Amino acid sequence: MRSRLACCLRKIRYPCVGITMDSSQELKNLRDAVQSALVSVTRAVNTLANEDLQFQRTVHPTVATRLDQNTGRLLQLASGVLKSAGKFTAQREPRLDDVDDVEIQWKGVVDVIDTLLEKSDTCLDEYTGLIKRKDAPTAESGRDLKRSKPATDRLDWSLKRANILKPQNAFEKKTDNLESGPWKPLLTTKPHAQTPLDASLTTFTDAGGHTQYKHPYEDEITNMRYPEQVYQSHEPIKYQPMGKTEAIWVDTYEGVLEMLNELKKVTEIAIDLEHHDYRTYPGLLSLMQISTREKDWIVDTLVPWRHKLEVLNEVFADPKIVKVLHGAFMDTIWLQRDLGLYVVGLFDTYYACDTLGYAGKSLAFLLKKFVDFDADKRYQLADWRIRPLPDEMFYYARSDTHYLLYIYDMLRNELAALAAQDNPDGNPIDRVIQKSKEVSLQRYEHPFCDSETGAGNRGWFNILLKSPALYNGEQFAVYKAVHKWRDDVARREDESPVFIMTQQVLSDIARIMPTDMKALWSLLESNTRGLKTRLEELFQVIQEARARGANGPTMLEFFRQQSEGIYKASLANQVKTSAKVEAVQLSIDDMKSTRSQLWGDVALNSTLDGTSKARPMDYQEMIPLYTFDLSAFTESLPEPAETVPSARAQELEPEPVEEDEGFTLRSGRKRKAVDLDTTRASEDESASAVETDESEAADEPDSLDADSEGEGEAGSEDDAAAHKTIQGQPKKKRREASEAVRNLQKAARRKAKKLREQGDPKATKQLLLEAKQARRAEKKRQKREQREQEQQQQQAAASSSIANPLAAADKQPTTTSTSSPGVQQDENDHQQQQQEQPFDYTRAASVLHAPKDQTDANGTGGSDGQGKKGKRSKKKKEAFDPYAKKAGDAPVGARKMNYERSGRTATFKK
Repeated sequence: MRSRLACCLRKIRYPCVGITMDSSQELKNLRDAVQSALVSVTRAVNTLANEDLQFQRTVHPTVATRLDQNTGRLLQLASGVLKSAGKFTAQREPRLDDVDDVEIQWKGVVDVIDTLLEKSDTCLDEYTGLIKRKDAPTAESGRDLKRSKPATDRLDWSLKRANILKPQNAFEKKTDNLESGPWKPLLTTKPHAQTPLDASLTTFTDAGGHTQYKHPYEDEITNMRYPEQVYQSHEPIKYQPMGKTEAIWVDTYEGVLEMLNELKKVTEIAIDLEHHDYRTYPGLLSLMQISTREKDWIVDTLVPWRHKLEVLNEVFADPKIVKVLHGAFMDTIWLQRDLGLYVVGLFDTYYACDTLGYAGKSLAFLLKKFVDFDADKRYQLADWRIRPLPDEMFYYARSDTHYLLYIYDMLRNELAALAAQDNPDGNPIDRVIQKSKEVSLQRYEHPFCDSETGAGNRGWFNILLKSPALYNGEQFAVYKAVHKWRDDVARREDESPVFIMTQQVLSDIARIMPTDMKALWSLLESNTRGLKTRLEELFQVIQEARARGANGPTMLEFFRQQSEGIYKASLANQVKTSAKVEAVQLSIDDMKSTRSQLWGDVALNSTLDGTSKARPMDYQEMIPLYTFDLSAFTESLPEPAETVPSARAQELEPEPVEEDEGFTLRSGRKRKAVDLDTTRASEDESASAVETDESEAADEPDSLDADSEGEGEAGSEDDAAAHKTIQGQPKKKRREASEAVRNLQKAARRKAKKLREQGDPKATKQLLLEAKQARRAEKKRQKREQREQEQQQQQAAASSSIANPLAAADKQPTTTSTSSPGVQQDENDHQQQQQEQPFDYTRAASVLHAPKDQTDANGTGGSDGQGKKGKRSKKKKEAFDPYAKKAGDAPVGARKMNYERSGRTATFKK
């Protein structure tokens, strides 16, 4: 608002009201004086805002008195400014009774001042010639008139919400918004009737149980045969330029009769309507456009004698004249409700677009596709009650029907071309006509709202169903009560419910549930300030609803009940339908369709089509099926009553069970050159073989026994020969023992299965438990014997190396010839001590922060195992540097991006 005020001050170029200026110097002096005054006021306000006024009030009573006096004066001046601005802008000015009202009604204050400044800005621009009013359209030679697209998509507020008198108050026949019961058609005569008017005005009961009048032209529309030119392709008749055709404004009854005489001479007409629904409860048909190939008529439907427009039924109900409309879903309803007009012979171009599969289905899309005309759809939201009609709105209304007959020709030809092809869905023109008939058969009904269930076209059920809010009992009751109160007020005042109270305000009231009048007033928007006289009434409705909703259902519970009711009703209908079907007793052949709904007449294969014969079956090519006698693989088992002793349980164990023993991490051996002899290699091979075969121990219980057979030969002359005897000799025996164990396991499984089949689960469970326990004990024993065997082998190898140092030295490689027997004995003792003691984690070296030359896992240092550094590689590997100048290096064959730079980013340069 402040920027707009500064802009207006810069644009001042003409005298203001009550001020006479003789020269531009006086204007400049005035502008400078006003601007300096605004600057000084702004600085003073900012200075006061920085002080602690409450503290000054407490310390200095005189300051408090002067502040109160200045506050009252400022409120009085602000109220006067708002009152004057409200009269100039035709807006309701907010009332400022105290300081709190400034904050509560701040939005209203801003709206009034902003509208005033906007009007001033516009006036200044028009005076200086910055903007000009557009002239009426004129014809140009050689091409049709087209208007440039507007610079902004916003419609001027004066055209969108015009502050004018309600034209419905001057109607000779007014609408009763409080009328209950079925809505009766306004027809007094019925031209082109197949069924008389009295016979057509009959009632029936709809699906909701309400009594309604039938469509008076139902028989005529249903039995109508469209003219032949609708089904045929013809050369499109080119539209004429708007400058060369005549546009007639019709606002007299004589003009209507003249137009009617000309319309009777043609075979097709284009119709469009403009509607208003903001300042009336049921809605208001404001304008009607009718076009032929040569003329355009703009009919004023807000004249007091509008009920006499019923005479147009002589053309609208004539089946020989095709009525072309686009999206006539609501147009047919508005014509019935306000003018008593019914459309017979409708061709809706919307369904033609849908049948042809166009990407867009709007009238603007068709105008752009066939005419290359950009329609200014801003005026769809304009207030069409404005009289006289502005030139821009008149031009927009005329363009909607001026090109529509040419578009109809193009669509009809495309539909005819599509119908000439083999279309399994039938004639596409027939589909468009059938949809158009369904639109014409729509009926108008009174606006209805059930306050408890939310049913009706003005109900709240569908609104809350789409809303993300979940109200509790009190909030739900308040929402329903305020919604009903708003609907009742709108009916009495002949206003739309949205004009009385927007949906957002209604939701806020239900959610917050204000506890006092001032809180309720703060929730109302600026355009709902007219409710101030009804504020006490609304507050009373809210309080009563809260009391009722304390024990009422929540919103979620209500919808759950409704869903259950709908489900039960649909279930009852299904039962009735199934009962009728059972009574008919149709056979399978009667219910079978001879034509596929998916594939149509296309045969699924050549055999069903009859174009080929089935090949006879050659029985020699058939693959025989073999049978097996499983009894040959079945072994006889003892009776389930026999009990298996514990001694046999370990032999008949069904499956091995691996026991979870405590895990102890032992420190690894230190690799040295002296340990790489044949004796150590044989010992390592034996250890790895034991670890590899550990998983096979479950299926090979005698494997360790076989290993123990070679234990007696461990005291041979050297470790290699001893281990070779241990590792090589028992392999065949281990395989035989493993096979024997598997056979025993199979027998145990068959035994357990037999017991289960005979219904003795207790014996089966006992057998499996005993076998499992025996197996665990056997496995522990085997592991214990294995450890004892390994210790004996190590002791034998150590004693053998001490007793025969020369033989051991001969078997060592040349690189370790300098090793002495004493060193060998020390290493054996150190190795045995490391294998017996657990790993000490407290003395372990850090892995994350390990030295670069440290390679030993135990933190002892270099590669020689003695803390000394071994031989380093010739080229030392550099540590990874994330800030090295490699970020900008692209892969081979790829170019560097322009924005990539090597080195650190600006964030890490410090």
